[in-house]
Amino acid sequence: MAHDEQARADQPPDDSATGPSDAPPAALSRRAILTGAASLAGLTAAQAVLSSLNAAPLSSPGLEDPARIPGRQPTPYGQRSTFERTTRLAGATSSLTPLQALHGIVTPSALHFERHHNGVPVIEPARHRLLVHGLVEQPMTFTLEEIKRFPARSRLAFIECSGNSGGEWHTPAGRTVQETHGLFSTSEWTGVPLALLLREVGAKPEATWMLAEGSDAALMARSIPLARALEEALICYAQNGEALRPEQGYPLRLLLPGWEGNANIKWLRRLKLGQAPFMTRDETSHYTDLMPDGTARQFTFDMDAKSVITSPSGGQQVRAGFVEIRGLAWSGRGRITRADVSTDGGHTWHQAQLEDPVLPKCATAFRFPWRWDGQEAMLQSRCTDETGYAQPTRQALVAVRGINSSYHYNAIQTWLVTMDGAVRNVHV
Repeated sequence: MAHDEQARADQPPDDSATGPSDAPPAALSRRAILTGAASLAGLTAAQAVLSSLNAAPLSSPGLEDPARIPGRQPTPYGQRSTFERTTRLAGATSSLTPLQALHGIVTPSALHFERHHNGVPVIEPARHRLLVHGLVEQPMTFTLEEIKRFPARSRLAFIECSGNSGGEWHTPAGRTVQETHGLFSTSEWTGVPLALLLREVGAKPEATWMLAEGSDAALMARSIPLARALEEALICYAQNGEALRPEQGYPLRLLLPGWEGNANIKWLRRLKLGQAPFMTRDETSHYTDLMPDGTARQFTFDMDAKSVITSPSGGQQVRAGFVEIRGLAWSGRGRITRADVSTDGGHTWHQAQLEDPVLPKCATAFRFPWRWDGQEAMLQSRCTDETGYAQPTRQALVAVRGINSSYHYNAIQTWLVTMDGAVRNVHV
């Protein structure tokens, strides 16, 4: 910084800067921009300069001492630091959560994975309706505001696409944990218990199945066994304390904790009660598990226990010495009761520490202290849930399920640490 500029930065704010100014954009001082003291005439130019600053963070030598200039003024909606660049990995019909870069168990709404079959619809909440009909005493249509008047409930729960890790059935396809396990996220969801809504319409006792249908261009729909759905299902309108994001089903979605992601119908517009599965397109053309004998499992809703080490993980670099191994474990059948870590490809196992909170059908963080000696290592994790089910090895899973399915892959993941500290995905 030039001497004169440093001297100006050391002075109190200049009130004269709040008046009209004919100075060219290049003359707008950083102080004026950051304190909002630039004139209205210069506001557009100031925003352009700020945009430039946001797009390319200043290198350390060029940064001004933040203790010497006023910070940015409050904004109507928060944003992360311009120095943070973690993003989802987006494809044509889905995007993947960067598990390797997150902390704790809650996924920021903006980084929650997405999966859709014909794009994200634009839905005006004031015009959106939810129809509940079929085997009910009184078919009813609810507006969003009417649904919000029911007693609400919030809970933490994960959602995992049934195709998560599906690329691993044949080869170690994913380079990073974002690529292998990124169709998994956890949020706090808020909405109305399905049981309360169905009580309002008078669900008939002979109703045993429910059709849930979305408002997207694919008209995504699934058949849901009613008795189980009544235990925990929520009609959600909020995620992590604010309205659902469009890619998460704005303004309404179904939440079935622990069930495969596609059953959690987004952009929910219709619930119909019946006495048998509705055999929708997506549950006959997709979402069945082809077994080795040629038969197909259908309506495999529960996501079995699964864990993965998120750090160190594929694409990362390990330095010799102390390394805290970190990961996530979850089960669609209840709480995680134990997580173990191996550094030698599963020959020996060590119990990891589970981090509170340990909640049913929710991600649970685990940690294990390790000292890397610079030799080749194979990192693995495995978990057990409250039903006693233990996450299988790849060999055990393939022995039962074969390799013809695209869904419900929950085998133990292996990360190879090579002697140069690089980490990559391997099968053992």
